[in-house]
Amino acid sequence: QVTLVESGGGSVQAGGSLRLSCAVFGYGGGSHCMGWFRQAPGKEREGVASIDTDGSTSYIYSVKGRFTISQNNAKTALSLQMNSLKPEDSAMYYCAFRWGSYCSTVDWSAYNYWGQGTQVTVSS
Repeated sequence: QVTLVESGGGSVQAGGSLRLSCAVFGYGGGSHCMGWFRQAPGKEREGVASIDTDGSTSYIYSVKGRFTISQNNAKTALSLQMNSLKPEDSAMYYCAFRWGSYCSTVDWSAYNYWGQGTQVTVSS
């Protein structure tokens, strides 16, 4: 059983930065994938970035060059550094975890474990 706890959300003006963190409990080693997703009111859940066991990363086009996903060596912490934030980045952000080698940035249904979410609000 894996438990995820996010932190680091908040309110910021456009152009600002935020760093989201996700503590991973229950990871005992093995192939896995972790990702960040977001959902704004009235919109579908959207994948943002993913990282696999070996550290390979993937991003959706709209955040490339602005967001960076990373994990620590022990795979017990996942982060999302968000720079040059835009109002359209405002959403509830969730970290997610799945076992196995399949790693998708957009296929949220493939993930087995989810955090409770942290709100990000970007004002213009």
